[in-house]
Parts: sequence; structure tokens; C-alpha cells
Amino acid sequence: MLLVLCVDLDDDLGRKTAHETPVIGRAAVEEAAVDLATADPEDSDVNVCFEGCHLHDRITDETVEVAVVTGTERGDVAANRKVGDEVDTVLASLATGEDVRALVVTDGAQDESVIPVIRSRVPIDGVRRVVVRQAQDLESMYYTFKQVLSDPETRGTILVPLGILLLIYPVAILAEQLGLPGSTLGLVSGLLGLYVLARGLAMEQVIDRVVERTRTGLFTGRVTLVTSVVAAALLVVGGVTGVETVETIRTTAGGQLGPGRTVSALVSGAVEWFAAAGVIASLGRITDEYMAGGFRWRYLNAPFYVIAIAVVLHGVSAFFLDLSFADLPYLAAALAGGTLLGVFSTLVFAVAEQRFPRRRESESKAA
Repeated sequence: MLLVLCVDLDDDLGRKTAHETPVIGRAAVEEAAVDLATADPEDSDVNVCFEGCHLHDRITDETVEVAVVTGTERGDVAANRKVGDEVDTVLASLATGEDVRALVVTDGAQDESVIPVIRSRVPIDGVRRVVVRQAQDLESMYYTFKQVLSDPETRGTILVPLGILLLIYPVAILAEQLGLPGSTLGLVSGLLGLYVLARGLAMEQVIDRVVERTRTGLFTGRVTLVTSVVAAALLVVGGVTGVETVETIRTTAGGQLGPGRTVSALVSGAVEWFAAAGVIASLGRITDEYMAGGFRWRYLNAPFYVIAIAVVLHGVSAFFLDLSFADLPYLAAALAGGTLLGVFSTLVFAVAEQRFPRRRESESKAA
């Protein structure tokens, strides 16, 4: 007995139709092929199913049965295991005393990777790969390119970088004619690099979320939007100040600074600005939470924590830089002050949260 075995390794039939697999029998396979063609006319597994029916009808010199076995969507080891289980089911359903041999029908090399699994269960007489004729000529290539380029996402991924690449040469010529600096070419290349990097890291989704959040903040009056801009400006100023402090101390020392002193100088120059940025950003968030009715007393810990951390960092960095005022007592005072400030604020606002709960919470407890 010959078993015509149609293989659908990625389970298009099971995912796109309501058919349970394996599908056994000439009529059932034809019905499954029609349903799959209706759900997705471009699926190559449609041709695999119809080829199985065609071979079933063409072979008349022996008993023939046709069946469709499927794997899983990922097409990995689990898919091979599922195909093996379904082949066992098909073989168990064949009520025949004859030796069963298989003729495997696939649509490509990926599905043929499961052949060793099938061979371990039933002898294989041959493998038939179904290739659609139109896929071999120029018309199919033109249709494929047309389908790919009609997709907006694919079009943006392929055509935009290609267009920028083609513009580099004329932009360089135009810059030369206008007497612009040679960095124009580098600017264009940099823009192309940023675009490709953003596409590769899916940054467009992050940018869309940031734009949407900014737009919402503008129209709903969120204080966080303003405080975030101010905090960002303070961070930039702090970074520049930190670098300038490193250069000043290096010049004063008259030589190279070690890694420890370099980090200490950077922190010493930037910590005040960074602390101001953290306090402003946290105050904006607290204000928005209060306006939205989600305020908690514990939220007020944030600016105090920022100040406490800044005091500790400033004391440690000044001590390592051997500044005139930064002796051992100063370091001890900075560490103790930062710790006490953080602990004190935590206790105070914890007590306040217990003594003065929000109105909604008190009403819910009373109810």
C-alpha cells in the first residue's frame, strides 16, 4: 500500500482553517485544500494538498491513501515531533495487512527536513517537491517585487535607505559647487546611519510613544512635561560642568589624573546640577499625581532621597579630591547627614500617611 503523505511543517492548514490534523482520505484532503485556498490563496501548502490528491488519482496499479500531517508554527524540533506523532496516527488508521510505503509531498527544503522522522516510522519510496510554474518566470518576480513594495513598512525599510544612498553623491557635488564644507557628506552618511540604527532597534515605536506622551501632556496640562525639559537642561549643564571640573583639576595637578580622581572630579562638578534636576523632575511628578488624585505621602520622599544621595556623593568625591574643606570629619558628616535625611524623610511621610490618609481611602475603610 502506498501512502501519499503531504507535509505542512509550519501548520498553515491548522492555523488558517478549522480542520483538525492529520487529515486522512481523498475527500477530506481535497476539502482541506479548498478551505486553505479560500483562507489564503497565496499559501504554497495549497498546492501540496492538491498534488497529493492528484497523485492519489493518478496511481491506479496499487492501493493508495492520501493524508496531510502538520507540525507547529515555529517549524522547530517540536514541529518534527508533532509530525512524527501524526504519522503514527495515520498509520494506525490504515486498516490493511499490506506493507505500507510512503511518497512524501512537500513545497520546499524546510518541510523536507522532517523526512528522517517519517523514514523512522515508514519506508519512503520518494519525495515530490511541488513548485508553482509561475514562480520560475519573470512575471512572478515582477509580481513578488510589486507585492513587497506595496507594503508601507517594507517600502519604508527598503526604499528610504536606498534613496538616501543615491542622494549622497549629488549632495556632495552640490556642496562642492556651493562651496560648503566637506562635512556635508559625513552629515548625510550620519543621517543614514541613524535611520538604519533606529529601524534595526525598532526605535520608531519608542519615538511614537514619546511623541504621543508629549502631545497628551501639552493638551492635558501636565507639569511633568515642563519639569522634564528643565531637568534635561540641568543634566546637560551638569555634564558640561563636570567635564570642566575634570579639566581644571587636571591643570591644577599638572599632569594626568587617575581613574578614581577623574570620576571624583566629574561627580564633584556635576552632582549639584544633577541633584537639582532630580528634585525638579520629582516635584513635577508629585504635582501631576496630586492633580490626578493619585497622590501618596510617600511620593514626597523622592526629592529628599535625591538630596541625600547628592550630599553623600559630594562628600565622597571631595574627600578623594583632597579639597581643602574635605577632611575626614567632613566626610563623616556628609555620610551621616545623607543617611539621616533619607531615614528621617521616610519615617515622617510614613507617619503622615497613617495619620492623614487620602479621602478616598478613608471613605472606603469606613464603608
